[in-house]
Amino acid sequence: MTPVLIVLNAGSSSLKFQVYDMLDGAEPQLVWKGLYEGLGDTAHFIVKDADGTILEEKTWVGGNQTGHEEALMHLVSWLSQFREERKPVAIGHRVVHGGETFSAPVLVDESVVQRLELLVPLAPLHQPHNLEPIRIVRRRLPGMPQVACFDTAFHQTQSDIATLFALPREMRESGVRRYGFHGLSYDYISSVLKDYEPRLAEGRVIVAHLGNGASLCALKDGVSVATTMGFSALDGLPMGTRCGAIDAGVVFYMLREMKLSPDEAEGVLYKRSGLLGVSGLSNDMRVLRGHAATNADAKRAIDMFVYRITREIGSLVAALGGIDGLVFTAGIGENDVATRAEVMAGLAWTGLTLDDAINRTGGPCISSGDGPMAWVIPTNEELVIARQTRSVLGGMQAKLAS
Repeated sequence: MTPVLIVLNAGSSSLKFQVYDMLDGAEPQLVWKGLYEGLGDTAHFIVKDADGTILEEKTWVGGNQTGHEEALMHLVSWLSQFREERKPVAIGHRVVHGGETFSAPVLVDESVVQRLELLVPLAPLHQPHNLEPIRIVRRRLPGMPQVACFDTAFHQTQSDIATLFALPREMRESGVRRYGFHGLSYDYISSVLKDYEPRLAEGRVIVAHLGNGASLCALKDGVSVATTMGFSALDGLPMGTRCGAIDAGVVFYMLREMKLSPDEAEGVLYKRSGLLGVSGLSNDMRVLRGHAATNADAKRAIDMFVYRITREIGSLVAALGGIDGLVFTAGIGENDVATRAEVMAGLAWTGLTLDDAINRTGGPCISSGDGPMAWVIPTNEELVIARQTRSVLGGMQAKLAS
């Protein structure tokens, strides 16, 4: 019987999962991947094999009673049909915020849960949903080992200066600092750079994680030295519905002059801004591209997004003292030919030169000439969670599989 690891990534109304074979000494191998979405409303379940073939699909009509707990137990039930071949032995979770306490993945126990709950104010729209399946498993599957893997941990290599806000010392001592996010994605890209171009693994590389959530990370010798997200996942680049970096005075204006409550202001900044807010149309780059020729606001949103990416890359080039490579990843970075071309055009001053024909095919190397190199590399955060979970379990694996 093969031991398998379940990787979970929970959102407010969704639960993504992947299942990996855990073979001794080998890279975790993807077996199944799937998604529950519309939880709490009309819930939908789909699961595919590693090749993308749909194995099962189901919709719960009037599924207001189908939440994360029901979805998780349905997944356990679905997996049980394979009990003769595979045995779930552990669960790895994506947790957005590890604060200063958790600089590496950790085996979950009650004290860990309590400390992670203290971080909810630092990531109020993400952390509670990440913690919910952990609590469900502890309640419904007692004894099942769980490992929390953090989006913030990868950036713990940054210098004190890089993480510092110009605020009173007591605020820094209470945890108000730059943390950085999307660390699981950057961890994966760092781990595979050598497979694409060995020189980049030891060079100065900027990774552009461009999706509905977007950020940049400067890597030197494969470790994070600077990133655009800061205290929260709201900072840095404009995103699908998030504003990105904003003058704090705007928030005061929203509270004092516009008479918004803190919750209302937070809702504007997280859910009604970014590409959606500027375009007034959509947070989906595909929709905006489809309307850009006839809709000035859609074009303005795209232009702002590209401008901010190129401007922030300039700041990271300064932090690195130069640039040897640029990597595009995540939904927009991997799939939007036009965004890559526009960003590259704005970075001509760095020596980056686009090979337009190869860019249209998706790369992986989309640059030409002898200057810095540009690549398109699909990210794989779930594999990083699987790797980290197995690493934490260590010698427990043989015991768990017995």
